[in-house]
Amino acid sequence: MSDMTFDKMVAQMTPAMYDSFKQAIALRKWPDGRRLTQEQTELCLEAVMKYEIAHGVPEHERVGHLDRVSCGSGDDPGEPDAIKWMN
Repeated sequence: MSDMTFDKMVAQMTPAMYDSFKQAIALRKWPDGRRLTQEQTELCLEAVMKYEIAHGVPEHERVGHLDRVSCGSGDDPGEPDAIKWMN
């Protein structure tokens, strides 16, 4: 029986494996074209997120990061966006 746990597997992931998992998640397929199952997608996503945390990947480069920029003019980031009513 193997002593490999999920966390140990993630700790041993190489950057190439990380990139391959990210691509598989994005395309929902393995590099050979086979579709990922829902369970495989979830496990790959969990592995990628744990890898990013363990390796200090900057937040803006992480999977699922949404850049929270304002839709306003950008003059004052603390100022709420104005709504212009049109008739």
